[in-house]
Amino acid sequence: MLELVNSRGVTTGVAEKLAAHQSPGRLHRAFSVFLFDDRGRMLLQRRALSKYHFPGVWSNACCGHPFPGEAPFQAATRRVGEELGVAPALLMEAGTVTYRHLDPQSGLVEHEYNHLFVGLVRAQPHPDPSEVAEFALVAPDELRKRREVDSFSGWFQDVLSGALPAVRQLVTDADW
Repeated sequence: MLELVNSRGVTTGVAEKLAAHQSPGRLHRAFSVFLFDDRGRMLLQRRALSKYHFPGVWSNACCGHPFPGEAPFQAATRRVGEELGVAPALLMEAGTVTYRHLDPQSGLVEHEYNHLFVGLVRAQPHPDPSEVAEFALVAPDELRKRREVDSFSGWFQDVLSGALPAVRQLVTDADW
């Protein structure tokens, strides 16, 4: 179940996950996490090919949905562990963004009020293969090159733009 929200992020109800993503999409609470190593490289994940929407595309370190009533920070920490098999050494709030993206392959819609988090990871990830096909640590120049040739999630630019002010405070020695 997902927490439905209004445009200000106030809870308005709950819905089953798949139903909330069916067109036209219902606005619901979500989170996105950006993790960086001590060298200032961003952790990217390529979503597993078995995912029911946006399979096989690159995206930020972790994203998901809090359970109804679960704090977004707690959900983000929980899902980083579940998806990547690692605990963030540091995790901090980085604002919110709202977006709506259609997955052309599945027809499902991501209409999300998304809580953003940025943090540090110091341990080697051990991703769950049902969630993550592969991961990479990339510097800003490598991310720009990858975005020219690889497929990224529809929401990646929205969440990256929203998180950049906090990223620049966290990672001061890289050109983010």
